[in-house]
Amino acid sequence: MYEYIQGKITGLTPTNAIIEAGSIGYFINISLNTYSLVNGKEQCKLFLHQVVREDAHLLYGFAESGERELFRLLVSVNGIGSNTALMMLSSLSPEEIRKAILEENVTLLKSIKGIGAKTAQRVIIDLKDKIGKTTASDQILMTPADNTIRDEALSALVMLGFAKKNIEKELDKLLKANPDLTVEETIKMALKGL
Repeated sequence: MYEYIQGKITGLTPTNAIIEAGSIGYFINISLNTYSLVNGKEQCKLFLHQVVREDAHLLYGFAESGERELFRLLVSVNGIGSNTALMMLSSLSPEEIRKAILEENVTLLKSIKGIGAKTAQRVIIDLKDKIGKTTASDQILMTPADNTIRDEALSALVMLGFAKKNIEKELDKLLKANPDLTVEETIKMALKGL
């Protein structure tokens, strides 16, 4: 129903954005990849995917139409819902997911939380032919590190459903070993360790 939203960013975390358009603030679920692309901007345009459930109307936003198309392909696979597809797009870049599917890299897909061997194989079987037809123009932009990296990463991972205690241990270990990580890199590495 909705194609895109363009407006002022009034709130932004690694898992969601609040975009003001026409004096209305829209709560939009986003991937870590999209967060990387819009972080630091005052205005943005997000391509939307709407999910209507009995108990909620949810919006998922993507900085690039190619990422939205990949999201739609992922949710078309039996056993992958919107949250799992968003987790996949937060763990790996859209290009990494496309490459994993085309190269039948089950191991890489299994490294994503919530994706087992059978689901990874189903993704490859269902999407290999379709992925070859989509275009890939995805890029990751890194943001400068600041003092809130741990807090933002912690907040994002809690929102994704991880236990706060486990996250804190993982983040402390990661940031001690790699103090120059960005929020996006920290979250991606933490997702692999949790």
